[in-house]
Amino acid sequence: MKVLADGKLKWTLCTSEPADPGAPTVTELNVGIEASRQTLVSDFNFTNAASATFEEKPLAVKGQSMALGISNYDLGATFIREFDPEGGPDVSGDDAAYQAVKAKGTTVWAYARENEKDSTEPWEAGDEIYLGGEILSDAPARVNNDGNIKRRVPFLPVDMRENLTVAAGS
Repeated sequence: MKVLADGKLKWTLCTSEPADPGAPTVTELNVGIEASRQTLVSDFNFTNAASATFEEKPLAVKGQSMALGISNYDLGATFIREFDPEGGPDVSGDDAAYQAVKAKGTTVWAYARENEKDSTEPWEAGDEIYLGGEILSDAPARVNNDGNIKRRVPFLPVDMRENLTVAAGS
């Protein structure tokens, strides 16, 4: 069955390292910060990029012969800021994702799911994670503030993994 992508990408930030970053549990992900509601889709980058390559040509091969090197990633997100009606950022509510990464050099573990489920549905054991792992935030940049106040945060990959499965348990 084909599924339209609109509203299907779930993106969660964990401020504590999962026991096994390559197989985070349902509990670890569901207590993480749900960032999908606070992240703009227009420039969300959380994907593999072209791997490094190098020439590795045996003597008998004619023409160019390349080999794959290290994996590369394109990571960054723009967060819509949320403020408390009493004043200041809504640190425990809708501004939590930005608060978790606003300081340059902050480490979080981020996981993305894109399947038939809505992004607001909780994580379940067996869910496919298309990309996840440890990332490091760079300094936030003020972007055009047409509409809401927002900040763009570039991320550096520290330990990324592809095609993971959510583990059962806590």
